[in-house]
Amino acid sequence: MLRRFNAMALAEIEVSRGRRHLLILPCDRHLRRESTIPGNLSTSNLRPMQLGEILDGSFNIYRRHFGLFMRLSILLVWLPTAVTVYFQLRFGGNPQEMIAFFSDHVPSVLLLGLVVLVVYMTAGLLLRTGTIRIISDSYLGQEPTLGSALRLGAAKIVPLLLVTISKTLLLVLLMFVGVLVVLLVGASSKIIGGIGALLAFGAGCTLVWFIPYVAAAYGVTTPVVVLEDLASSFDAFSRSWDLTRGARGKLFGTIAVTWLISQFLPGIVVGGMSAAVGMTAGSSLQPFFAVVGSLLGIVLAPILPCALTLAYYDLRVRREAFDIQILSEQLGPR
Repeated sequence: MLRRFNAMALAEIEVSRGRRHLLILPCDRHLRRESTIPGNLSTSNLRPMQLGEILDGSFNIYRRHFGLFMRLSILLVWLPTAVTVYFQLRFGGNPQEMIAFFSDHVPSVLLLGLVVLVVYMTAGLLLRTGTIRIISDSYLGQEPTLGSALRLGAAKIVPLLLVTISKTLLLVLLMFVGVLVVLLVGASSKIIGGIGALLAFGAGCTLVWFIPYVAAAYGVTTPVVVLEDLASSFDAFSRSWDLTRGARGKLFGTIAVTWLISQFLPGIVVGGMSAAVGMTAGSSLQPFFAVVGSLLGIVLAPILPCALTLAYYDLRVRREAFDIQILSEQLGPR
């Protein structure tokens, strides 16, 4: 279990935008290789990060280790990206053909979809685990490497898959039950009138709030599995629930804002350009924009795991103290 944390090994303090905040990585490359921990430094020098500081830190780490993140992302994400590009090029301009193909090959499509889902999930988990390794090595003053990032992911992939699949099934089940309840309450409006419609509206609003709430409560299961000693991998659920208590809104906001900046808005830009060009030049350039959008997704893929990792460390800073030596032991050999 990670316990005590020394602020200097994590970051140094600098002034930005008129206030003090945590600089996640030192500016000098040589400082990352040295252990400069004054004996009189206490954890009181470290304060929690705000949402903007987490975002700043995520992009700062992404910029400093851009080459390493690109190699990791290309190595892990190319296969699901290639499958996505194939289907975009194969059926992008003809939805009727896609529906007909799926209806004629239902078993094969279901099997292929399951395989693609597992591959996509595995690639995403390996990317998150590699990101945790890169950031943690930076905290420890070590030079991150691609090999150490991949080895950590390979060692943790089985419990990560178990936890992620269980979490996905739980959220799907909650969504299904919630939608069913809303429909039943809505159907009762035919009997009890306006009160039933009001109850259905309230149930729908509750469902819209409850699903993100549960997702945020279990939002740090991945770093918990990777960095903490657990009797069972499923203990990550209770650990994440306890760790995010009182901070689920902030965690959801961090994930949502990072996703909007790094995935949604670039996708909107590329999609808008593709639509505009398609209206003027036809569909001849659509394959080009499909490839560009997919490459952009690969380039920006590490940003969200960076933000999630920093959010996890922020929660630990708020609630507990770290010990750099124990963090190094939990990460294991490079």
